[in-house]
Amino acid sequence: MGATVTTAATKEKVWGGGASQQPLGASYGKMMMWYFILSDALTFCGFLVAYGFTRYKFINSWPIADEVFNHFPFLHGVEAPMYYVALMTFILIFSSVTMVLAVDAGHQMKKNKVAVYMLLTIVGGFIFLGSQAWEWKNFITGTYGAVETQGGQILQFVDKDGKRVALADFADTSIPDERVALNRSEAYWFLGNSTPSTYSVAQIQAGLEKNPNILIRTQFDEGRHKKVILSREESLAQASEFKYVVEGANLVRNEYGHKSFADLFFFITGFHGFHVATGVLLNIIIFFNVLLGTYERRKSYEMVEKVGLYWHFVDLVWVFVFTFFYLV
Repeated sequence: MGATVTTAATKEKVWGGGASQQPLGASYGKMMMWYFILSDALTFCGFLVAYGFTRYKFINSWPIADEVFNHFPFLHGVEAPMYYVALMTFILIFSSVTMVLAVDAGHQMKKNKVAVYMLLTIVGGFIFLGSQAWEWKNFITGTYGAVETQGGQILQFVDKDGKRVALADFADTSIPDERVALNRSEAYWFLGNSTPSTYSVAQIQAGLEKNPNILIRTQFDEGRHKKVILSREESLAQASEFKYVVEGANLVRNEYGHKSFADLFFFITGFHGFHVATGVLLNIIIFFNVLLGTYERRKSYEMVEKVGLYWHFVDLVWVFVFTFFYLV
């Protein structure tokens, strides 16, 4: 008898997702989307907090964002710090505006307007993903190059005015490169071999000695976003510590400074990019459903509103990623 009463009471309290009970005035689908957004927001929060702690720990050797993200398409050799990232951010935020307009048109049951605004949102998402891929390409390939010492420090090269100098501008290529890239058939133990750098350590050392205007800039910050630049004598003394030539960035080392910067950049921006790609895919599915008149027959465009919630969340997360990685 007691068990029967408990079961009946439990059934009365369970929400089956019907229209008779709507917590906070939201449908079952929208509530589930809000639950997902909340859990995903906590995930991103954990990543950004980890980034903040890591940066604080290595604050004196953290790369300067203005020097890392200073490329702009078709402007080769022109310093444009943050310009392209700002453009990417504007495009993503604008896509949020078109999504709002799509949701509003859905409330008014205007199929054609919903389709147009959804299409604009999809285009904005594709542009952002393409821009992020282009940014990754520049980050991975690098611009100037650097060397890593036996102690793991990243050393960059500048002229006497403090301007960055590329390895190609002073490396002594007259010295033969004796490095050999192994393949699987030439060794008993073969773990794989990364693509060798363009220049050898010996060529960089010789080029440094032959060019009196070249100085070494360390990865350590002397304040106000300025890295410590060694004197000519100190630069030559550091040459004996060169161990690796570093071009661009990967998960092992990067030419911009502390390796944790590249690790976190790839992970967090890649994770966000995955969310954007998922959002674009969802938007495409909803877009075709709009064209097929699915929501007209249902007399409800709630699906557009639900995918809009996700898209706004993705845009909001990028604002925080943009702030942490690029502005702070």
